[in-house]
Amino acid sequence: MNTPDSAANTAKPYAQAPFNTRRIERLSLVTDAWQPQVNGVVTTLSQLVAHLRQQGIEVDVIHPNDYDCVPLPTYPEIPLVWRARGLEKRLLDFQPNAIHIATEGALGWKARRIARKHGLPFTTAYHTKYPEYIHERFPVPTDWVYNIMRRFHTPAQNTFVPGESILTELQNRHFQHVVLMTRGVDTDIFNPTRARPSKDDTPMYLYVGRIAPEKNLAAFLDLELPGRKVVVGKGPDLEKLQQTYPDVDFTGPKYGTELAEYYASATVFVFPSLTDTFGVVNLEAIACGTPVAAFPVTGPKDIITEGVNGVLSWDLKTAIEQAVQLKQDPNKIAQSIPQYTWQGAAQQFVDHLAFIEQVNSRRQPADKTVKIS
Repeated sequence: MNTPDSAANTAKPYAQAPFNTRRIERLSLVTDAWQPQVNGVVTTLSQLVAHLRQQGIEVDVIHPNDYDCVPLPTYPEIPLVWRARGLEKRLLDFQPNAIHIATEGALGWKARRIARKHGLPFTTAYHTKYPEYIHERFPVPTDWVYNIMRRFHTPAQNTFVPGESILTELQNRHFQHVVLMTRGVDTDIFNPTRARPSKDDTPMYLYVGRIAPEKNLAAFLDLELPGRKVVVGKGPDLEKLQQTYPDVDFTGPKYGTELAEYYASATVFVFPSLTDTFGVVNLEAIACGTPVAAFPVTGPKDIITEGVNGVLSWDLKTAIEQAVQLKQDPNKIAQSIPQYTWQGAAQQFVDHLAFIEQVNSRRQPADKTVKIS
């Protein structure tokens, strides 16, 4: 009996190349995370799409807003696609030169099944440590979820990850064809000039991101620190944390230059997460001249240069106290990450896409072989 994963036994084979050297004209990008969601995945994909379109690549972003959705249990802000009418026809009629499945959600699994059914190569991305996130909410062993994640990504020609530490971690868990696509920061928006004058010398400790269990916010908010704590963002734990920590300033989500003002005006940016794969917010804080205090885990340890733009320690309070001393030279901090650009990330992405050659600009019928190079 055929299942979605047995499609590999019947699909036509295709050649794999280490780098894509063919011209990509049309890209189908499938994602369960898209605007108006606010998170690092949406930031990354939005920037990626913008830069690809600037290169003249036509991008069809296939996202939950186009289909029938229900709220994700325990996280109602995230839509769960339960029915995607017309998705197969949409993918085939667009005649893409590449298919990228950015997330392992319901829409991603549906697109994966269609691509395998028609023998179309595709790439995927590992943005989120779902095994750890799910374990935070339910008593599910992380190894079980890693097995599902590995099953999802194995058929992909390449799986993109944001940093060296998560690349190594996934390789150690026997993920295949893992390649790097880093992240960037828009320095026109995020830079030290956004700092607002302080009314006094009281230190400001800032967190920006989702307010959810997996972000480990209590590790930050429980600390006794001389100054005020500010939390920017929203999420399922917002109301509970507001009640638990009445002295903390919960601002809700902020965007653009207003968000940059918070970053640049902070004394230290605190990143207490233990489960992020990268943390674009760290780049935004550093670009604004604010040092980062974090645990030495995947994400921060790929970004932070100790004693220059932040401090890593298993003692978060010590990391914060040491990071305070770095704020004396915001420009030096801001200039410490020139390698992180969205242009560079977009080029890494294009270089490793799985090329689909469309014969005579017309897709062949679904029961015939699609020519792949």
